[in-house]
Amino acid sequence: MSDMTIAAGRRSRWGLFIAPVLLLILAAAWSGFWFYAASQAEIAVDAWRAQEAKSGRIYDCAKRSIAGFPFRFEVQCSGASVALVSQNASKTPFTARLDNILVVVQVYDPKHVIAEFSAPATLVDGVTQDTFVVNWSKGRSSVIGLPAIPERASIVFDDPSLNRVDGSVQVPLARARQIELHGRLADGSPADHPVIETVLQVSQASILGVHPLLAEPFEADTRARITGLSDLTPKPWPQRFREIQAAGGHIEIVQSRIQQGEMIAVAAGTLGLSANGRLDGELQMTVTGLERVIPALGIEKMLEEGVPQATLDRVAPGVKSKDLNNLFGALDRAVPGLGKVIKQNANAGVAAGINSIGTESTLEGKKARAFPLKFVDGAVLLGPIKVGQIPPLY
Repeated sequence: MSDMTIAAGRRSRWGLFIAPVLLLILAAAWSGFWFYAASQAEIAVDAWRAQEAKSGRIYDCAKRSIAGFPFRFEVQCSGASVALVSQNASKTPFTARLDNILVVVQVYDPKHVIAEFSAPATLVDGVTQDTFVVNWSKGRSSVIGLPAIPERASIVFDDPSLNRVDGSVQVPLARARQIELHGRLADGSPADHPVIETVLQVSQASILGVHPLLAEPFEADTRARITGLSDLTPKPWPQRFREIQAAGGHIEIVQSRIQQGEMIAVAAGTLGLSANGRLDGELQMTVTGLERVIPALGIEKMLEEGVPQATLDRVAPGVKSKDLNNLFGALDRAVPGLGKVIKQNANAGVAAGINSIGTESTLEGKKARAFPLKFVDGAVLLGPIKVGQIPPLY
């Protein structure tokens, strides 16, 4: 056998080892990269928590771990808690506690963060000491664009429910089949004055313990644009609202639709903030099915049992409940049965009043009524009638 043949054989045998050695080196390098990135993720999480704490949002984990090797990062936060600390040190912070949060990031797409939330969540209002329990079958969120300014974000809960804790009993307050909230930077939005587009969708929702009408399932779909932001860095909400007001920002309700049975209501308009931090603006509403809603309000029954003073203060400021009940009694004494007739026709009178405010219209092929819903320094006005008062946002 010649020397050339021996040399060629040695080279061929070395070639058999090159590929495994290179693969081993790559694997070692990848492992080093993963563990280094995992340690950097820990540092980034701590930095984010510190930044949030400055804005009054304290995040904590009873136990935190990172896994997911080799192609993704999985951050587990067991015993998660969030405390919203008021700038007024005399107030106890609002706290929320969750069983577990799982955050997942793919190595090949580090700007896309996915999170899953495990129910239940316990909410405690430190001012009133009220405790609430939120449950859901599945909760997840998605954020694209991190660690820079997020481009899109969404959060979805399936089968959410809200209960108030009363001793050892949980009292149902609200539930839904699904709640979705989506947000994104508007196309062409500048970084120093971002415009946010949002979509809120609620499916088969009901509010319990307030009024039988609200207990019936309803659907809601609201699309809005928020302007007046100076940036997207974490800030306390009062500070954020003050910035929006100072910049002349507003919330534009591009489209809002609520349906409950045969009743359908759509609205669009613009809402801003007054110098006092209260809502200002106007929504143009179109509603069909009012003939079903008004009897369900139970105006006649309210008059029979006596109108609560709080209700009168909203709809007829200055009128006293005892005076109204005395009036019906006096009418019955003067003309027997007259007070009862007025009570029985109360619903019709309310319907006529609303019809006098708005104009005839059509909505999705049905007869409807169109009217303005105004917000004047927090007061909610249906035409000239005050129907509510919204507290200041800061």
